[in-house]
Amino acid sequence: MNRRLILKFENLVQLRGACRQLCTPSYRKVNRAQWKPVQSSAHPVWSVLCPQFWQKDKLISIALSQRRHLATKEETKKKRKKIPLTKGEVEIRQKMTVEELAQAMGKDIDHIYEALLYTDVDVASLERDSILHEGHIKLVVKKSGMKYKSAKLKEEKERENTDAVKRPPADPAVLTPRPPVVTILGHVDHGKTTLLDSLRKTQVAAMEAGGITQHIGAFLVHLPSGEKITFLDTPGHAAFSAMRARGTHVTDIVILVVAAEDGVMQQTVESIQHAKKAGVPLILAINKCDKPEADPERVKKELLAHDVVCEEFGGDVQAVNISALKGENLMVLAEATVALAEMLELKADATGLVEGTVIESRKDKGKGPVTTAIIQRGTLRKGCVLVAGKSWAKVRFMFDENGKAVDAASPGIPVEIMGWKEVPSAGDEILEVESEQRAHEVVAWRTYVEQQERMKKDVEVIEAKQKEHRMEYEKKQQKLAHLTWRQRKAVLYKANKHLMFSKPKERTEMDKNVLLLVVKGDVDGSVEAILNILDSYDADDECKLDVIHFGMGDISETDISLAEAFNGVVFGFSVKANESIKQLAAKKGIKIKLHNIIYQLIEDLKDELNSRLPPSVVENTIGEASVLDIFSVTVGKNKVPVAGCRVHKGLLDKKMKFKLIRNRDVIWKGSLSSLKHHKDDVQVIKTGMDCGLSLDKYIEFNIGDEIICYEEKEVEQTTSWDPGF
Repeated sequence: MNRRLILKFENLVQLRGACRQLCTPSYRKVNRAQWKPVQSSAHPVWSVLCPQFWQKDKLISIALSQRRHLATKEETKKKRKKIPLTKGEVEIRQKMTVEELAQAMGKDIDHIYEALLYTDVDVASLERDSILHEGHIKLVVKKSGMKYKSAKLKEEKERENTDAVKRPPADPAVLTPRPPVVTILGHVDHGKTTLLDSLRKTQVAAMEAGGITQHIGAFLVHLPSGEKITFLDTPGHAAFSAMRARGTHVTDIVILVVAAEDGVMQQTVESIQHAKKAGVPLILAINKCDKPEADPERVKKELLAHDVVCEEFGGDVQAVNISALKGENLMVLAEATVALAEMLELKADATGLVEGTVIESRKDKGKGPVTTAIIQRGTLRKGCVLVAGKSWAKVRFMFDENGKAVDAASPGIPVEIMGWKEVPSAGDEILEVESEQRAHEVVAWRTYVEQQERMKKDVEVIEAKQKEHRMEYEKKQQKLAHLTWRQRKAVLYKANKHLMFSKPKERTEMDKNVLLLVVKGDVDGSVEAILNILDSYDADDECKLDVIHFGMGDISETDISLAEAFNGVVFGFSVKANESIKQLAAKKGIKIKLHNIIYQLIEDLKDELNSRLPPSVVENTIGEASVLDIFSVTVGKNKVPVAGCRVHKGLLDKKMKFKLIRNRDVIWKGSLSSLKHHKDDVQVIKTGMDCGLSLDKYIEFNIGDEIICYEEKEVEQTTSWDPGF
């Protein structure tokens, strides 16, 4: 019994000594790294050999586990203290989100929101992944009592230029004669297409909508003498200025068609400017000379004002009087063109890689993307790999202007090309490359360059907007500078209250004066012309106009879905919408506007804009009366001013609205509280009758005041936008 007590006592003494040793700083310092997990077994191996020490071992293990717990907690605290950057520096970069900034600063997101209250940022609209402006990031860091430093950007390796370029000029010895490329320019409806019809003996004009050329056409004309001339028939309508400019860019000679009875018109002058800018010689064709009112001499004199001097006036411009409809003097015009082409000595290299220009492009249901092009160098054959803009093609088929398949196209010959992966833009330069892999490299490089340029422009626009917003914010702050910060917050809250509690969809619906468009055209040039017209829109203060999507081809389900998402209108030019698309649009309440004539499309667009404009309120005067006497009556405890009036024009109707005019200034607008004639309440006072009236607001009258009775009518507004034709 005594031995058991002695053993227990020894165990307690040893445990007390072990605990004291654990608590000494020197022991912790030396043995901190030596702590290891306790064996999971309830009975250690050595305790089996020495059972008398098992209790002691258990107690020591408990003490060690407690020590491990304390050490782990202390290390965790130390780790937490290491989160903020040393020396209070924060590494920042552009386009950081709220969450990224909080992590970089070692703060929580609420701290960032609190710091942003001192800026012009709408904190209510921010999310964790919202991108912050660099200026706001710096301000938040400063407000937090920290310094910032810009993160080092990873230097990107300069990308190797893999673009395709034109070949060096050819050896004059390998050059061979080619047909001249002649562009027919002039004002709308002056007979350009009729002239081409007569030369080709076809009926192109009859196929055009409204008799107006709305595409650029390339045709090869065979003359009786055996000569070949490639003609480009450009639109004369004001909307197609870009097409005319493109026509002069690839041409050798310009035939300027002017109607003898109309003389020089707006697009005539523009055509002359295009020709001069391109440095292309002119031939003047004075058309419709068979009409009685024709005056060719007047046309020649009018052209002198635009530096177009005919040969008979000492200049170098050939002038030919023709009648395209009757076919008069057409051979004289053709001979003049051939003679000028011989003087120019037009030659080209028909060997090597192909070079050309896209005249027109479109999407064809059966053929896919198709381009009309003029070959300027080399000979185009099936299987050639071409690059134009950011598109490429392996030529599958080629067709002439009559739709007949051809095997080869030499310089100066217009040809329709099939095999494009995407539709290139009209005016793009066509270059032949060695392989499809090379075509992919060229397109990838051009896409990369375009992205870089777009990014630069985006940055410039963003910086301009930020500067504008900063100036507006500073102006607002200056206006509120005399207020305390609490008063400023209250003023800003009241100003933005209606936006803060509205959903994003409701915010967009608040601005009803917006017209969003989906524009589809048959060819690239038509879409380009429409977009150029829309670029001239300058009435955003009346109704905002924006294009959410444009492209080529018939109206599709995607177009309807886009229009539905943005509450827009679909405009189509020389395209179709099948019955299923029309039914889908009707079901979703989407308008589809289809046109074949450009000015009809613009008129319809203006009507759509007019329908979006709020009606203006017009006041129609019904009667006028003069105040001759003033008195007051007591109603309850209040004195009410009463005016004794005489009607000298029209009548006063109590149901209508009234206004009080004094010295030509409107003092009050509202309705009457009473209208009496000889103490009787009445509804109407006619011309020449006296009356007493009081207003719905306490206003003191003066003798000589004018009382005007009027009604308000809503009148539909019309847009002030003038597209120029």
